[in-house]
Amino acid sequence: MTRDSRRFLQPEAISRISRLELQARNVVEGFLSGLHRSPYFGQSVEFVQHREYVAGDDPRRIDWKAWSKTDKYYIKQYEEDTNLRCTLLVDVSESMQFGSGAAGRGRKTASLNKYEYACAVAASLAYLLLRQQDSVGLVTFDSAVRSVVPGRSKRNHLHSVLAALDAQDPAEKTDLYSILEQVADQQSQRGMIVLISDLFVPRDGLFKGLRLLRHRGHDVLLFQILDDEELDFNYAGTTRFEGLEGAGDLVCDPRALRDGYLAALRAFLDELRRHCSQNTIDFQTIRTSEHLDAVLAHYLNHRVGMGKSGRT
Repeated sequence: MTRDSRRFLQPEAISRISRLELQARNVVEGFLSGLHRSPYFGQSVEFVQHREYVAGDDPRRIDWKAWSKTDKYYIKQYEEDTNLRCTLLVDVSESMQFGSGAAGRGRKTASLNKYEYACAVAASLAYLLLRQQDSVGLVTFDSAVRSVVPGRSKRNHLHSVLAALDAQDPAEKTDLYSILEQVADQQSQRGMIVLISDLFVPRDGLFKGLRLLRHRGHDVLLFQILDDEELDFNYAGTTRFEGLEGAGDLVCDPRALRDGYLAALRAFLDELRRHCSQNTIDFQTIRTSEHLDAVLAHYLNHRVGMGKSGRT
C-alpha cells in the first residue's frame, strides 16, 4: 500500500504557524540574508560598534560625526542578518512506535503514535523554516543513522524531507550519543539542531551529546514526545506489557507499580529540564494527544518573545 507522506503536514498546524517565525537564539552562520544574527559584520540596520579606519576600508562607511568630535576616522559596524542552517534529528527507534490510541484532552479521534507525532512536528518545522528561506536538513536514526537529507533552502525541498520521514519504519534501539557526535562533527558551521525523540536512552550519553552540540555553538531545541499512558500510567487490572527494544514482556498489576513509576518519571523529567536549563537548551515535553497547532503556536510565540527580549 502506498503511503501519503503529506499526511505529516497537518493543515490546522500549518495554518496557525504560517505567520510565525522560528528564530535562532544564538549567533548562527548562514549564506543568505535572513532573520538571524550572524557572527559577521555587514550593513543591516542595527548598529553594533565603531572600529578605527584602516587602509582598504570603504571611505563611505566613515562616521564623520565621530571624526568631528575625535579628529580620528572610525568605521561603523552593523549586525549582519543571516539565514539559518537547521538540522532536524528524528528518532525512529522501536520505542517510538508506541501509541495507546487514547483520544484524550477533548479529542474525538485517536491520537497518533509517538513516531507519527514526531514526524508531524518535523514536517511542520521544515515547512516554516523553508518558508523563511532557511536551510533545512534531516537525519533519522535509531542505533545508527538511517537516512540523511542534506540541508537546502528551496521550498520544494520539503518533498524530500517528507519522503524521508515516510520511508522509515521504527526499529532497533537508540544510541543517541554516537548520533549527536556524528552530527556535531559534520556540522562545521553554527546553526540550529532540533532533536525529536522520546529520550528513552541512557542519560549520560544524552547529556554528553547535548553538551557537545552546545560547545560547538549550536542552538539546540529538544522536543520529547510521550504518550498519555507513559505520562499518566492509568492502567488497571492485570496487564501484560510488551517490551520494546528488547526489554522483554512483563505481566503485573499496574496499580501496585503506579506510584513508583510516576515518581521515577518525574525525577527523569526534572533531570532533563535541569540539564537543559543549565546548558541553554530549549526543552519541551509534548503529549501525543495534544493538538499540534496549539503546541507549536505556543512554543513559537514564546521563543519569539525570548528573542526580542534578548536583543537589547
